[in-house]
Amino acid sequence: MPSNLSPGPGRSVSATAHTAGDEVVRQSGAWGGAIWRRVLTLWFTKSVGTTIGISLFFTGYFWVLQHPVGALTVMPATWLDEWLGLTPAAPQVLLLAHMAVYATLWVYVSLVPALLPTRSELVFYLLGTVTLSLAGLVIFALWPTKVPAYLVDWSGHPALAFMKGVDAGGNACPSLHVAFAIYSGLWLARVLREVGAPRGMVWFNWAWCLAIVYSTLSTRQHVLLDVLAGALLAWLVAWLQLRARPWWSHHLGVRLGGPRWQRWWLGERR
Repeated sequence: MPSNLSPGPGRSVSATAHTAGDEVVRQSGAWGGAIWRRVLTLWFTKSVGTTIGISLFFTGYFWVLQHPVGALTVMPATWLDEWLGLTPAAPQVLLLAHMAVYATLWVYVSLVPALLPTRSELVFYLLGTVTLSLAGLVIFALWPTKVPAYLVDWSGHPALAFMKGVDAGGNACPSLHVAFAIYSGLWLARVLREVGAPRGMVWFNWAWCLAIVYSTLSTRQHVLLDVLAGALLAWLVAWLQLRARPWWSHHLGVRLGGPRWQRWWLGERR
């Protein structure tokens, strides 16, 4: 899968300047300090931007869910879906745990912008998330899908019943839950390598990512085909973004020398 997703050859001095400092951190083993400095960098812009971004996504998501263009298709379930899906007979604590993991996606995706060190990388990352969102929403609008109507009564589990009532099992394929988890996992893996994080943190990142993916099946919000399609979409967007690095650097003023307002916005002040 694509991994080095930040602007490549020709990127700005400011977009690469942090790497020297990170190398010192890597040698000293103080990766936690590097993480903290990244979190504090542009923290207000990141906080507001992430909140607005997630809000806009949900606005579009639920609008498309309620205004499909094409005929509704019910996604077929496989034996694996039946095997992995939880039922109301499962202990309440287990159901809540799986639901909690499912909901942590929005914490997980927020970590990526929080850990990016420059405006140029934030904008580059934003392009990928917008592409991922628009691709998924266009597919949902033109080809509405939903998970099978399982004969399961969730009335004894109010939290899970509420989630299913809100989401209604629509906008199923591709699973954007899975797509955003994998896309974020790729970016976080790169960030952790940059700051020299221990291998355990890298494994924890992928374990969290896979737990979110698994929770989409265990809570019966998606079926296996949705998951595979979401993973493919995430890989495709990440690959396209990797290919777009030279064009981004050359045409969008990431390098020093662009208009003053553009250099300011991209965090490249002299």
